[in-house]
Amino acid sequence: MAGRELDAMAGDLSKWMGAVSDVVNIEKRAKNPPLLKKLFYKDSIESEAIEAFAAKKKLQSQRDELKTFITFSYGTAAWDELLQMEGTIRKRRQKEVYEAQERRDRFIFWVVLILILVIGSGLLSLFAYGLYVLDSS
Repeated sequence: MAGRELDAMAGDLSKWMGAVSDVVNIEKRAKNPPLLKKLFYKDSIESEAIEAFAAKKKLQSQRDELKTFITFSYGTAAWDELLQMEGTIRKRRQKEVYEAQERRDRFIFWVVLILILVIGSGLLSLFAYGLYVLDSS
């Protein structure tokens, strides 16, 4: 019975740590959003920053409760072990999830930039051709 409770608690802690890592990443992205998001979704950036702030405060409160519970139940060594696990999970998530997200953002940026350059050079060519036709007549 106690083994199942520990397994369930470990699973819940793992999910919670993943959520903590996500909130930290959202906060980081809200502070330094991609250029396209700055240009086209300004309201979204502000709402994300507010949501990230609220989530961070909530997680801070939960972390304090968790620290108290674990320290009293299992001792300070267990809390230190949990912090070490959290760091490991955060690094793994950063490598897997957040780097893929950053690659996707960079890809979108370059696609939009290339489209703008192609359209711009097309318009410039059309303008130059129009001037050439006017000059020829």
